[in-house]
Amino acid sequence: MRVPVVLLSGVDPDAMAATMVGLQFDLPGAVAVRHAIDPERGLLTRTVSDLTGVVETHETLLEHACVSCAIREDILPTLERLARDGRWQSIVAHLPVGAEAAHLCSVLTWDTRLARFLRVSAVVTAVGARHPVRDLLGDDLLADRGHHCAQDDRRGVGEVLAAMVEYADVVAFDDTVDPVARGLVTALARPDATVVEGGHGLGGDVLTGRLHQHTRTDAWTSPVRTDALPDVRAEGVWRLDLQSLRPFHPDRLLDSLESLGAGAHRSRGCFWLPSRPGRALEWDGAGGQLSIGDHAGWARRTPFTRIVLTGVGVAPAHLREAFAGLLVAEDERGSWSVAEDGFEPWLGPIREVA
Repeated sequence: MRVPVVLLSGVDPDAMAATMVGLQFDLPGAVAVRHAIDPERGLLTRTVSDLTGVVETHETLLEHACVSCAIREDILPTLERLARDGRWQSIVAHLPVGAEAAHLCSVLTWDTRLARFLRVSAVVTAVGARHPVRDLLGDDLLADRGHHCAQDDRRGVGEVLAAMVEYADVVAFDDTVDPVARGLVTALARPDATVVEGGHGLGGDVLTGRLHQHTRTDAWTSPVRTDALPDVRAEGVWRLDLQSLRPFHPDRLLDSLESLGAGAHRSRGCFWLPSRPGRALEWDGAGGQLSIGDHAGWARRTPFTRIVLTGVGVAPAHLREAFAGLLVAEDERGSWSVAEDGFEPWLGPIREVA
């Protein structure tokens, strides 16, 4: 019998700790394993506990203090060992602060050996209730708060937390929050995700059931999602779903990335460039921090550009016009067989040309 695993992620240590306590009470037959990374010392600390107290603690020196190394060297082996032990009915895995559940979830889903012993039953994201809008849409870096996962970790708090909220089956605030903050989280989260405040009390049967469906989660978080989005019903929260079959103009995009990427909002989606027609390119930003990357090939799909922006207050008036201005105009279509387009530092060399 496979042991259900509840994965807990977040960027606020206090919110994660409070949520962890709640999960342990919801799952009386569970063992909890908490991992913490100290990037300055290159140290990974593991604490295993259940309702009887601390079962074990251990410190591991990592060759590279990063999430991937932590998952490979200790988190996965520990989860497997605890599952095979036979003493516990479920496992709560408190990931390092700032570590996203997606990577670990993928491994546990597709690794056939581990799948004999473990299955992800729920992904829970803990959110602090003190200033959730600032956490999601502000420009702080994880390193500014001392929550980075590696010495070279320059990720933004908003970018990481928004991705965690979007990936979650349950989003748990550690206290009550105002309607705008809850509305923002609800707008970002998967439509069927559960958003709770101040101690969730979902119950063990729900948390160890089938809340997490990998294909459903992947579809919602995919940069190339095509489904229509549900209406935003929360007052004080806005969303723009900007779409076109046309590509972005490489020169204008390079010069004006900030026209869409800058500002106190969450933006994500995909785009394509006529200089790289075969590649779906990822757009991922929050609070003025923006990442772009090479996601995948288009295969048989028609290339398209879609950027979804979400924020609070009133949507900036320039966003639709800025999006339209970045697109290749009808009279600009032609040959884009170029050796370089300026995006090599982010996307690598051009491998194919139109």
